[in-house]
This record gives sequence, structure tokens and C-alpha cells, in this order.
Amino acid sequence: MKILLASNSPRRRELLSGLGIDYEVKVLPDIDESFPPDLTAEEIPQYISRNKADAYPVEEGELLITADTIVYCKGEVLGKPVDEADACRMLRQLSGCTHQVVTGVTLKTRQQVHTFSCTTQVTFARLSDEEITYYVRNYAPFDKAGAYGVQEWIGFVGVTRLEGSYCNVIGLPVQRLYTELKKMNAIKKKKIF
Repeated sequence: MKILLASNSPRRRELLSGLGIDYEVKVLPDIDESFPPDLTAEEIPQYISRNKADAYPVEEGELLITADTIVYCKGEVLGKPVDEADACRMLRQLSGCTHQVVTGVTLKTRQQVHTFSCTTQVTFARLSDEEITYYVRNYAPFDKAGAYGVQEWIGFVGVTRLEGSYCNVIGLPVQRLYTELKKMNAIKKKKIF
């Protein structure tokens, strides 16, 4: 199958490339990422990834991958921060707490649409205001849910525990995605030896 990744995220592209499969990037602008207020943390990214998939037509022999990731802490969805103050507020909320990172993924062909999610528990050490300000000013995490990238400085100094998929926290649960792609016969089995 011809695999299409509908994402502008360089992190998702890097993670998908790590599977060693060929794919093309196909991105439509201005797709609505709003969601009904009564959804659970697990349902929100599934709903958004499904809406993204609905916006794309697929041809016979194509498989489209869409994804959305949220950070959920103390009953609040932490999306992408709007500015430096918002990023600092989010990181103060995550400081010293365990939160959930949930990614919803939708796989769409002409014949079927399959959506799943993956949840990872992430625990942060208590962060000082100086550490938070340093990170935000030097790494500008304005394109990241929850205002942080686990693969950056803040992840090195702040994350004390991670339960689940590390790749999910970066933005794409590649092990689960690989399993689902195999189930759909979307990728060829490679001969290892």
C-alpha cells in the first residue's frame, strides 16, 4: 500500500521513518481540531484524528495516517501554548505531578477506517521557576501539547518516571502503529536474515 502521513510534525515524520517504511506527507491546511466538551481524555485525540482523516480523500491502494496528541493533567487538556506565559503556566501545572499523554491515531483506506489510542503516564519532578523559564526561552515549545518535548532538556532533567510508550509522548506510538499496519497488511514483512 502507498502510505500517506497527514502531519506537519517533524517528530511524527522522524518516528514513522524509524519504521523503515516508505511514505509520503500529505497535509491539508486549517483542519478543525475542536472537540465536544463531554469527551474523555482518551476519546479527545481519537475524535480529532478521525476528523482529520475525514477531511482527506484516499485512492484505492492508499492508506492514510492521521494523529493527534493531548496532555491531560488535573482534569485539564493542555494543548499547544499560545505564548511564553501560557507555556510557563502549563509547566508549573505539570511540575511535581503525574499526567497522561494520549495519542489518537486513525488509519484510513477506501475500505475501512480504524481508530485507536495509546496512553502514557509521565511523572515530572518538582521544577523551579528558573528551570521552567530557562526551558521555555531556550526551546520555545509552542508547537507541543503541554508545552514540552520529552526528548528535549526538560525531559532529561524533569521526567522521573514514564509508564508506557516513550514514542507516544513524542507524538506517535510507533510500536502500536506498526502492529496495526501489519494487521491491515499495509506493510511488507521484511526478511531480517
